[in-house]
Amino acid sequence: MNDKSRLIEALTDTHRSIRMLVTSLSDEQLSVAYHPGINPPLWEIGHTAYFFEYFILRALEGAPSWNPAMDDIWDSFNIDHRDRWTPGLVPDRASTLQYVDTMHEAILARIEVNPLSPEALYLYRYAIFHQTMHIESMLWCRQTLAYERAGYKGAGAAEAVSDGAISPTAPSAEPHDVAVPAGTYQIGMPQHETHDSAYFAFDNEKPGFEITLQAFFISEYLVSNREYMAFVDDLGYERADLWSWGGKRWLRTTRLSAVAPSTDSAAPKHPIYWRRQDGVWMERHFSEWLPLELDHPVTHVTYWEAEAFCNWAGRRLPTEYEWEAAALGNKNGLPFKRYPWGDSMDEKRVDMNGKHFARVPVWAYADGSSPFGCRQMIGTVWEWTSSQFLPYDGFAVDMYPYMSTLQFGDHKTTKGGSCATSSRLVRGTYRQAYTPDRNDVFVGFRTCAL
Repeated sequence: MNDKSRLIEALTDTHRSIRMLVTSLSDEQLSVAYHPGINPPLWEIGHTAYFFEYFILRALEGAPSWNPAMDDIWDSFNIDHRDRWTPGLVPDRASTLQYVDTMHEAILARIEVNPLSPEALYLYRYAIFHQTMHIESMLWCRQTLAYERAGYKGAGAAEAVSDGAISPTAPSAEPHDVAVPAGTYQIGMPQHETHDSAYFAFDNEKPGFEITLQAFFISEYLVSNREYMAFVDDLGYERADLWSWGGKRWLRTTRLSAVAPSTDSAAPKHPIYWRRQDGVWMERHFSEWLPLELDHPVTHVTYWEAEAFCNWAGRRLPTEYEWEAAALGNKNGLPFKRYPWGDSMDEKRVDMNGKHFARVPVWAYADGSSPFGCRQMIGTVWEWTSSQFLPYDGFAVDMYPYMSTLQFGDHKTTKGGSCATSSRLVRGTYRQAYTPDRNDVFVGFRTCAL
């Protein structure tokens, strides 16, 4: 498949997916009141269409604005997050979808007719990946607001029961570490690879470099609900010795912002979507309350919760360099891999594209294991690392200058992608930045031995 064919396929898939996430909502759901951490769905889909218009149609063709009155509204840099929720600010569903469809058809026609310059190829890819990022945020919007799952199934996703990845029994009931030997590992995307049209990397993945790591032991599996429940049952949320200053501040801030009165009883005592009902732990999955599956990975936990669990368990989070070494094992003299199993994405090896939404046992997807035996390092949940999100030495901004620079310094690095991420977007070198208080995204963690 050539570059044009890949672009057209990706553009068509993302357009279909993001459109469905709007058309499947009721008028009442579209008019939900302000909520921190998420965007109104109509604003979000209009914003992704504006990205195509502004960075491709205007930048490459000099096209006029489709609607000058909407330029500041669709532009995320010109409108505060809360203001996006202003009633009547965004056009109605039909008008917004007309704009989205018009931009889609214009971009599709441009790809088909014009030659692909390196600049155009980069911008097309970036705009498509930008749209897939917003598809993911629209999915965690549904989880946040307890909307129905709506049968979302992204690019390449198989039916939930058809990929054969889930064994009915656990290969090992106990958490297990694997050894990653000391050595010099390649981190990030090698510079020469980024010039190949089959590759794409964001600026924060470059320039690749080598780092020497000491031997370490890292969990084969993600932390499960079973393991995390032991922390909860041991009153882990109430033990001040387990929480850092930032974690204590998060607990206090969450308590004061809770619907319940600002007393100690309103402080978090378990993950955000858990509750105990008639003596049984339940977990909210979109609009449904389901029994907590003990062997599924714990999800929707903040960095602070992951850190406190590690302190309780006598463990630690991996650094992002350790995580990438464990996931890929890239070294000089060996073929460079972007994925734990090789250099090409294989959707059958991962829970991505809305396939299972992390409702899989932590031992699933054995065929997606890393060279050292770690499972589900791509997909399922974003994984917290202990690393701040900072530029690599020699960092230079790409054509779109705001991909990374706004997050440097006060965000934590997460790795691996999630069940709601597009399989087109993520590779082992990919770095995502979240503030440590985020638990609305599909995020979890694995641990290392001290």
